[in-house]
Amino acid sequence: MTKILLSGNEAIALGAWEAGVAVGCGYPGTPSTEILEALSRRPEVYTEWSVNEKVALEVGVGASLAGGRALVTMKHVGVNVAADPLFTASYLGVRAGLVVVTADDPEMHSSQNEQDNRHYAIAAKLPMLEPSDPQEAKDFIALAFQISSLFDTPVFFRTTTRVSHSKSVVTLSEPRNYEEKTSLVRNAQKYVMVPINARTRRVEVEKRQKALREFAETFPENKMEINSTEVGIITAGMPYNYAKEVFPGFSYLKLGMVYPLPEKKIRDFASKVKKIYVIEELDPYLEEQVKAMGIAVTGKEIFPYTNEFDPGIIRTAMEKDMGSLTSPYREELAARPPNLCPGCPHRGLFYALKKFKAYVHGDIGCYTLSYLKPLEGLHSCICMGASIGMAHGMSKALGEKGKGKVVGVIGDSTFLHSGITGLLN
Repeated sequence: MTKILLSGNEAIALGAWEAGVAVGCGYPGTPSTEILEALSRRPEVYTEWSVNEKVALEVGVGASLAGGRALVTMKHVGVNVAADPLFTASYLGVRAGLVVVTADDPEMHSSQNEQDNRHYAIAAKLPMLEPSDPQEAKDFIALAFQISSLFDTPVFFRTTTRVSHSKSVVTLSEPRNYEEKTSLVRNAQKYVMVPINARTRRVEVEKRQKALREFAETFPENKMEINSTEVGIITAGMPYNYAKEVFPGFSYLKLGMVYPLPEKKIRDFASKVKKIYVIEELDPYLEEQVKAMGIAVTGKEIFPYTNEFDPGIIRTAMEKDMGSLTSPYREELAARPPNLCPGCPHRGLFYALKKFKAYVHGDIGCYTLSYLKPLEGLHSCICMGASIGMAHGMSKALGEKGKGKVVGVIGDSTFLHSGITGLLN
């Protein structure tokens, strides 16, 4: 069997191609960008950068309703933009498989916040898979399309920066025998979400939830590894690799489907070990659900809420809790703060704005780095497309006789993404 070295993002694209995807769309944003870039090299798949994540999801839903499998990619904050069609797409269901990739960014390597998008799965009532390495990234995409078709639902596919960008050996597969049957099928009661139809579909979503909970119990990627009966670890995604590296002798329940959770399997695992740790980056998402089952676990009382984990962080926290800590893990690395590239024309602009003593509302893009020394030419930045609206609001609050000059700066892609509505306003 052919083996090649791939990043998680490249593996996702390969897995989607092997699964017979017809349309790939999204909006670029680290750590998700390379998925669509890699998929675009497959000429038989239609790919596009949409103007924003909301539009990308709408393109994906349209492709699915025509009978073509669709992959929609975005980073974690992009799901906020796509949330409007997302929640109602959960009611519509699919005709062909529809998979939505959310690439989360623990430690905010290239993001303005550190939100945990596993919560979106609960809120939108959509199943979510989470791989822990590039091989699983490739394999899980095929499973996601199968689940989407089987349960008539869009499926969330969550990665994190370390899964998306790390590389490992991936075994190739033969493309699936998935035959597209694209056509126009009119089913207004299912696809037109006026209240009378939405009420009916809402009931169907709950029926689907019940079926998915039963499916999670037998889903083969929810794996139990029983070794030591003293300590068990419940985890998912990249933290599994970190924990396995430093505690290979402990027992593990590795969850490949992080929503809905397999309650019976979790209870079975809990009955086999004396003490359970839940290891997860960011929010106590798994921990809270397991505790709600009445199962005692140790989680965020010893593990950090913020930033990426690594083997040392996990070893230090658990050994301290178990009273066996010999020396805490420490790693001293030189700081490498980002900066505008030498010769970047943004430098001249922000130098001039600083001399002009303007209050500058920024936007998402590399020009945000102009807030750093020596330019110090940016005074606010919250999200894509916000600079125009914020500058407008500030100028209105200051009034015509207000003191100070207000400027909004925005890049071309960001303007098309969501800045244009601020300008229209």
